[in-house]
Amino acid sequence: MQDKEILSRLYNEIKPYRGRMLAAMASMVIVSLLSSLQAYMVKPLLDDIFFKHNREMLNFLPLLLIAVFAGKGIFYYSYNYLLSHLGQTVVLNLRQNLFDHIQNSSLSFIQKFSTGEIISRVVSDILLIQTSVTQSLVGIVKDLLMVIGLLGVIFFLNWKLALLSSLFLPISLLPIVYFGNKHRSLSKKNQEQHAFISSNLYEVVSGIRIVKAFCMESHESSKFASNLRSLFKTIIKDTQIKCINHPIMELIGGLGIALIIWYGGHQVIAGDSTPGTFFSFLTALIMLYDPIKNVSKINANIQQGIAAATRVFTFLDQKEKIEETASPAKLPQINEKIEFNNISFAYDEDLVLNNINIKVPQGQLLAIVGSSGSGKTSLVNLLPRFYDPASGAISIDGVDIRNVSLNSLRQQIGIVTQQSILFNDSIRHNIGYGAPKSTESQIINAAKSAYAWDFIKDLPQGLDTIIGESGARLSGGERQRLSIARALLKDAPILILDEATSALDTESEHQVQKALANLMKDRTTFVIAHRLSTIQNADRILVLHQGQIVEEGVHNDLLRQNGHYKKFHDIQGAEA
Repeated sequence: MQDKEILSRLYNEIKPYRGRMLAAMASMVIVSLLSSLQAYMVKPLLDDIFFKHNREMLNFLPLLLIAVFAGKGIFYYSYNYLLSHLGQTVVLNLRQNLFDHIQNSSLSFIQKFSTGEIISRVVSDILLIQTSVTQSLVGIVKDLLMVIGLLGVIFFLNWKLALLSSLFLPISLLPIVYFGNKHRSLSKKNQEQHAFISSNLYEVVSGIRIVKAFCMESHESSKFASNLRSLFKTIIKDTQIKCINHPIMELIGGLGIALIIWYGGHQVIAGDSTPGTFFSFLTALIMLYDPIKNVSKINANIQQGIAAATRVFTFLDQKEKIEETASPAKLPQINEKIEFNNISFAYDEDLVLNNINIKVPQGQLLAIVGSSGSGKTSLVNLLPRFYDPASGAISIDGVDIRNVSLNSLRQQIGIVTQQSILFNDSIRHNIGYGAPKSTESQIINAAKSAYAWDFIKDLPQGLDTIIGESGARLSGGERQRLSIARALLKDAPILILDEATSALDTESEHQVQKALANLMKDRTTFVIAHRLSTIQNADRILVLHQGQIVEEGVHNDLLRQNGHYKKFHDIQGAEA
C-alpha cells in the first residue's frame, strides 16, 4: 500500500471534521505570525531603544510584547485542543470500524489470525496512529507554518543573508528523509513483534494450567525472553537512529549559524546593516532551527503511524465476510423442515464436506456421529451461516437462508458447544446474554430448567456472582448448565448441540443430560455426539466419514448394518 493511498485514507477519516480542522489551521497561522513578530521585535528593541534611546518605543514595546505573548497563548491552546480532539475522534472511529469489521467477518477470516495479533491491531496499532494524528499532525503543521513565517521575516530583514542561510535547508532535509525510511522499516518490524508477544502472552495466560501441569514454566519463560530480546534489539536500533539524527541536525544548524554570524558581522562592521537588523535576523534564524529540527523528530512518529495505518487498512481491506442480500427478508419461525441440498464445503483448498443431502423435519432430533475430521462441526456451522458452502444451498421451509437477514436466521438458532463460552461477568448477564430484556424471574426459571439454580442460589452473590474469565470460578458441569440456561432463555426453535457433554465426568453429565432433555423438548435439534449412549433415542442418526454420509438410520438399525457406527459402538463398549 503506497504512502499516498494511506494518507488519502487518513484524510478521508478527517474530512467530516474539516470545519474543526480549518479553525485549528487558522489558530496555527496566527501563532506562527505572532512567533515571527516576536523575532522581528528584536530590531526595534536594539535600534530604537538601546541605540536611539526612543522613550515612546520603550513604553510601547513592552505592552506590545505582553499582547503578543497573551495572543499566542490563547491561539496555541485553541489549535492544540481542536486538533487533539480531532485526532481522538478519528482514532475512536478507526477503532470502532476495526472492531465491527472483526465481528462481521466470517469465522474462516478470523481464524487466520491469532487472538494476540487481532488485539495488537485494535490496541497497539491504533495507538500509534493516534500519536501520529494527534501529536505529529499538530506538530508538523505548526512547525511548517512557523518555518514559512520566520522565512518571511529573514527575507524581509536581509535577503542576502536569507539566501545564504537557505542553502542549509536542503542539506537539513537529507537526514530527515534517510532516517525516516529507516524508522518506517523498524516500526513495521516493531509492531509485528509486539503482535507476536501479545499472542504468546495470551496463549500462556489462557493455558496456564497446562503450562504448570507439564512443568513448562522454564520453557515458556525462555521463549518469552527470546521474543522480548528480539523486540529489544529492534527498539535499540530505532533509538540508535534517533540518537544519531539529533547530533547531525545540531551540527548542520551550528554550521549555518556560524556562517551567518561571520557574514552578517562583516555587514554590520561595514555599515551595510544595523545591529538590530542583524540580531533580529539571528533570532528568527535560531527560532527557525527549532521547527526544522522538530520536523525530523516528528517524521519518526509519522513513519510509525503510516506503518501502523498500513497494517490496520490492510486488515480492513480483507473482505471475507458473510454477505447479506441487498434487501434480506425476515425468516419466519420454522414450521416444516430444514434441507441441505448438495452441500460441499472446503477450508481453503481442503474439501471437508462433499455433496451432502439431508432433510430434517420440524421437531426431529438428528444426531451426527463420525471420527475426528469427518466434518460434523463444519456441517452444523453452515446452518447459522458461520460459513457459507462452496456449493449447494440450505433452506428452511423452502427459503434459502442466504436470502434472509442474518439476524432473523440466528435468532431462530440456539447453540451449546463442548467448550462453554462464558464472559467475565455476572451469572445474570451470562444467562441473559441473548435476551437482554429478560426479567429476573425468567432468568431464574431458565436456571431451574437447566438444573443450575441449586448451585447459583448457594453462591454469595447469587445471580450477581462474577464467574471469572470463561467461567473459571465454576466447574465444567456448572459452566455447561449456564450455557444451557442461556439457550433455554433464548427459546430458539432450532438447537445445535456440539458435543455438549463430551468433556464432563459421569455425575456432571447426568445433570447436564437432564438439562438438555428440557432444552430439546419441542425443538428441531442437531446433536453432534461423541458418546453414543447419549443419542440412542435420537429420531435419526447420520454417520459421516471423510465428509460424506456413509450410514443413516436409528440406533438399532445402524448396529445391524455392521459398519462404521457398529465399530464406534464396539470401541466405546470395550472402553467402558
